[in-house]
Amino acid sequence: MTVESYPTLPTHTVYSPTALEAFGPGKRLPIVSWGNGACVRNGSAFATFLTQIASHGYLAIAIGPKDAAGGAPAAGTPAAPPTVDDAMLIQAIDWAVKENGNRASRFYDKIDTSKVAVMGQSCGGLQALAVSSDPRVTTTVVMNSGALPADSTSPALAQTAGNKESLKRLHGPTAYIIGGPSDIAYPNAEDDFTRITTVPVFKANLNVGHGGTYRQPGGGWFGEVAVKWLDYQLKGSADAAKWFLGADCRLCTEAVWTVQKKGMQ
Repeated sequence: MTVESYPTLPTHTVYSPTALEAFGPGKRLPIVSWGNGACVRNGSAFATFLTQIASHGYLAIAIGPKDAAGGAPAAGTPAAPPTVDDAMLIQAIDWAVKENGNRASRFYDKIDTSKVAVMGQSCGGLQALAVSSDPRVTTTVVMNSGALPADSTSPALAQTAGNKESLKRLHGPTAYIIGGPSDIAYPNAEDDFTRITTVPVFKANLNVGHGGTYRQPGGGWFGEVAVKWLDYQLKGSADAAKWFLGADCRLCTEAVWTVQKKGMQ
């Protein structure tokens, strides 16, 4: 895998297969635009998880440069004001589309610009919901997250427009991958599921809490399920669809997962 911040997109980190000669008009890379937990601008914050996604033939683009400074500010240092970075998910898509048409780019004619996922964890999931109205978005994946209600006092409100109104603008199949009742986002995700009526929605809960399994090898269960959903929605994989469709779907019959779905088999 190649993980890089490119001069043409220094504000993001791009995860892609290294051997790009295997891709072209007959086998293109769908786009995955990723928002980090806490809406941090750190493209390496979910490196294990995003490397797993890219390894399955995706162009995954995370908000934040590859070598972003980490850690808490020094004592006495005022905290930086929060910023609304929802648009950075759109910037990632715009960049990928431009690179696909740029003959000088290593990604020239290798990207499937008609297949786009926006997704993220916690505050990043809110970012994904906030931009899902973009007509290029094929599917939305909300992880350890749920739209904020109007009376919310969450600090995330200062950083994203991912509120309940954003649910009305969804236009593609949507998946929620949540950490069970101990996940702080659980109530909001449950509420989202009841509100969404215009698009197919799949919700899967695994009792691991708000931190998910992103840093386990391959991103753990969350990584595996996310890849299958992307394969189903962006690549039309019949095998991946079996994880989600039917009363006997792969996740429906897996004891560690609790599944609900609407608008789909």
